Amino acid sequence: MPVLRAAKRTAVADEALIRTLYEEHGRALLAYANRLTGDHAAAEDAVQETLVRAWRHPDTLVNGKGSVRGWLLTVVRNIVADRFRAKAARPAEVAEAPAAPPVAADHSDAVVNSMVVLDAMDRLSPEHRDVLTEIYFRGRSVAEAAETLGVPPGTVKSRSYYALRAMRQTFGGRGAAVGEVAG
Repeated sequence: MPVLRAAKRTAVADEALIRTLYEEHGRALLAYANRLTGDHAAAEDAVQETLVRAWRHPDTLVNGKGSVRGWLLTVVRNIVADRFRAKAARPAEVAEAPAAPPVAADHSDAVVNSMVVLDAMDRLSPEHRDVLTEIYFRGRSVAEAAETLGVPPGTVKSRSYYALRAMRQTFGGRGAAVGEVAG
């Protein structure tokens, strides 16, 4: 290999070295790495790493005792063994831990909101209170509430509107919303 004997390394010489090594030994290296790994992609990676090491240490190829192919095959074997050891030493991947059990809900906000709404309902006129009770707490439609209360549906709608408006004004800065209570 005339490229290996070159005293001065240049980019052209480096490329020629790798090309020559691959042309002369690539098939044997890949076959050996395939036998060791059983995985073609891993074998290709090992051969590539071997050629990189040969490129980094060309003096070992020239001055080394024994054949170049023997050195390259030893490097492939060592790379595969190192990767196998590294994989074995790495802790097994653990599946994500199941989510922590849900914490019991704190119902204090709902209790406070209910108390605020009940206080606001107490401040309404009996007619407005009855309409809101039928529609929001008993879940009746406007027609059903009108029939139960004995008033026209239009009256139920207007009383509901004015009752909700009065409650919004009552809540002001208290923090509870009118729609939070019915649920």
